Amino acid sequence: MLGQNFVLFRDTAGKINCLSDICVHRGGSLAAGKLKGDCIECPYHGWQFDGHGQCRKIPSLGSDGKIPARARVDAYPAQERYGLVFCFLGDLPENERPPLMDIPEYPAEGVIDGWRATRQEFLWDIDYKRSMENGLDSAHNEFVHPTHGFSGERDDYKVAPLDLVETKWGTGFFSKMFAPPLAEDKMRSESGRVENATIEAGTGHHCIASLWTYIHPTAEIKIHQYAFEVPVHETQTRLYLVNLRNFVLDPADDERMITRNAYVAGQDRDVLTDLKPVLTPYTNTKELFVPADAAVGRYRKWIKEWEEKHWRIDIDRVRATERKTAYAIPSPERRKHKGWILDPIPLL
Repeated sequence: MLGQNFVLFRDTAGKINCLSDICVHRGGSLAAGKLKGDCIECPYHGWQFDGHGQCRKIPSLGSDGKIPARARVDAYPAQERYGLVFCFLGDLPENERPPLMDIPEYPAEGVIDGWRATRQEFLWDIDYKRSMENGLDSAHNEFVHPTHGFSGERDDYKVAPLDLVETKWGTGFFSKMFAPPLAEDKMRSESGRVENATIEAGTGHHCIASLWTYIHPTAEIKIHQYAFEVPVHETQTRLYLVNLRNFVLDPADDERMITRNAYVAGQDRDVLTDLKPVLTPYTNTKELFVPADAAVGRYRKWIKEWEEKHWRIDIDRVRATERKTAYAIPSPERRKHKGWILDPIPLL
């Protein structure tokens, strides 16, 4: 994640722990090590680190050896929600961290209150911000997704002005799309014809890399999608899609819905993979915006505000020096203790 490696493991109580991958002794990869009780053991010299990043054993010192206070690695807050593991990579105290995006419809298990949940994962060779902006782009549906529009064949096509809604951590909007009927709707119709439909839809982002999308084909049928985007590095993104539906709730229908989601996601991937430049421009002056791009433009302003808080890695400096310097993203403990071995990663 973020161009850095981490080790993720469960202790004997089942708790998820996330540590920087680099052993502070001689640079071994903790993720290549072994679990020993509540610790992860470095495969190079056997140093063991607990879920708080504190070294608990240095075999070469013997059973009575005193472990140096500096023998610790960065540990990051981690929690499980929605069948996924979330790690906070930063040093902000808990009350200052952006909260996780809430999924109020998510069932504890199975179907609760009329909703069924599925999860999917994609790995795309794109900048995550390109994907986020695509989710906030109301105009692309007409041309990228045949099931969402008419492929630009309607002479009366136009995007209505976007009424942006601001929250503490992002921007969203609701709109209506005129879309053709799905093939299965035609098959269910005795005449073989189903009228075009007006679909109500809403989308928005939560903080830097989480996206929500609501699709309501009818007043009764609802699809709510939540995407969590993980920058593997600057040109590769792993997407986790949590999809909620309030219809065809039988688990036997999950695979059909997953296949449909993957088909639509693949259309986005194919377009995004070819965008130039590969990295999202820092300003709007190198791309020509129109009113339909209002949500994208606002997202870029949010990114700028968060960069000014030093929430962004200076990847150019990292790439120029990473062969001779091992970095760690500063963890919350760095605000409490001094004397860390690894350099903090350069930030903008």
